[in-house]
Amino acid sequence: MDDKAEIVQRLTTQLNLAAHLRSLAKAEAQSADRRQSLRTWQADRLARTHADLLASARFGPAAAFFLTDIYSAKDVGGRDQALDRVVPLMSKVLPVSGLETIVDAIELDALSEDLDAAMVEALGQRINAIDAAAYGNAYRKVDRRKDRERQIFLIQHLGQSLDRLARQRFAGTALALARKPARLAGFGELQEFAERGYNACRQMGRVDEFMDLVVKREQRILEALFAGDDSVLSEGPVRSPAAAT
Repeated sequence: MDDKAEIVQRLTTQLNLAAHLRSLAKAEAQSADRRQSLRTWQADRLARTHADLLASARFGPAAAFFLTDIYSAKDVGGRDQALDRVVPLMSKVLPVSGLETIVDAIELDALSEDLDAAMVEALGQRINAIDAAAYGNAYRKVDRRKDRERQIFLIQHLGQSLDRLARQRFAGTALALARKPARLAGFGELQEFAERGYNACRQMGRVDEFMDLVVKREQRILEALFAGDDSVLSEGPVRSPAAAT
């Protein structure tokens, strides 16, 4: 199987998994509201942890992309439509580097949906009044450390995928040319996602420094939570000269 065929197969698997998990989460109005409460709280935490990156002239666009496109409170259910029709067309319209970026994001989305469902159950009634202590307790109750580490790995891998996309000759042109056929084929949202990521990373330059900051912070929070220290959820960023530029 060649690289593109493998990417398409992985994309199909992860899109179907993400759609299934999302449909379960939204099966009842109450469960959908609880999921939304959790995702809003987590998005606020991410914005607090990485506030300096969001405010940075150099890293700001990439930070905004990661916080609003990769993991945010918004519903991305529009990705779930007509998968059997969309994936073959997507593989024809988008460059391989664009497909790789999308499949990384979809796998991260599926894993986040799965972990969020477990967190909603673990939080119970505290879902309506989440604070650091309640979140930390639920986090440890869910456990699944390997999945949490996989989540951070996927964030890093997605950054690397975007870096390769941004550095590929004519990738920007290929993504721009794909806008209209992508909309007509029903995967305009995914094409726009890839193009926003491309533009954000293209503007920043190499993503290594940015991803190193994000990954180290998220890994520190993971380790602190499993050690019983919930204070990290309320902290702002650990500032560094690089993040301020």
